[in-house]
Amino acid sequence: RSRAAGTPARIVLPEGDDPRIVAAATAMVELGLGTPELLGSPSWHASDHPAFSRVAAHLQARRPQAVRDIAHARELAHDPLRFGAALVALGEADGCVAGAISTTADVVRAALWAIGLRPGLTMVTSAMYHGFPDGRVLTYTDIAVLPSPTADQLADAAMAAAADRRALVGDDPIVAFLSYSTKGSAGGADPERMQQALARFRTMAPDVVADGELQLDAAVVPEVARRKCPDSPVEGRANVLVFPSLDAANIAYKLTERLAGASAAGPLLQGLARPMSDLSRGASPDDIVDVIAMVALQAAARPD
Repeated sequence: RSRAAGTPARIVLPEGDDPRIVAAATAMVELGLGTPELLGSPSWHASDHPAFSRVAAHLQARRPQAVRDIAHARELAHDPLRFGAALVALGEADGCVAGAISTTADVVRAALWAIGLRPGLTMVTSAMYHGFPDGRVLTYTDIAVLPSPTADQLADAAMAAAADRRALVGDDPIVAFLSYSTKGSAGGADPERMQQALARFRTMAPDVVADGELQLDAAVVPEVARRKCPDSPVEGRANVLVFPSLDAANIAYKLTERLAGASAAGPLLQGLARPMSDLSRGASPDDIVDVIAMVALQAAARPD
């Protein structure tokens, strides 16, 4: 939050009828994180917004095959999720945060429709940031989008997480592709998939320290790494953990949050051309403020 306060952002919140969103918007202003714009409240009318015509035209231009005519586009623009995403795409807002009421699928659909993917990436993925009592911060990906990711999708998730890690945490990413096997200690299609993901990732980001496949203890405990994989460049210091499936990642992040005394910020969407992120529908106002801060930092890190 303190880092985000140095980059005052315009963040659109499409679920302005939820009291948690209202409370988070108030806290956002009090903490100096930027300026919120609430959509979707009973008093909000899309057609009264000064950008309404531009939003409708943008939605039509992005999906001409799905939009019959401009009248249909103006009808679609009354959806706060689509409207908020389009404001980000048009530069009217720096980022968008939704998902307190909407499903992850709805948030991702709106983001893909209006904003689209970052060049070089093929999928939207997501990450959770855990802060531990000893001061460490770990990034878990993908925790909310891809049930059974391919090797290429795993590499994309790692690439997006590594880029966001620098912006959000401020340190250098050290990436571990996780498995039940460490460097060939067990066979199977899943360890091979993680090896393939690592190979692709190394072509995408040769400057980022990465290794796989690694068991969790070999990825994050230096003493174990020295025994199991002494030649690994990760050296048990991984801070970006790439999970082989949504099952594994989702279970792991909830175990970490509930049993390890770790804070959890996210889920943060990764791989979009401009920042828009999801929330857990169980999010508290504090959780929402954390994601707002993360989206503000994503926006500040954009090259343009």
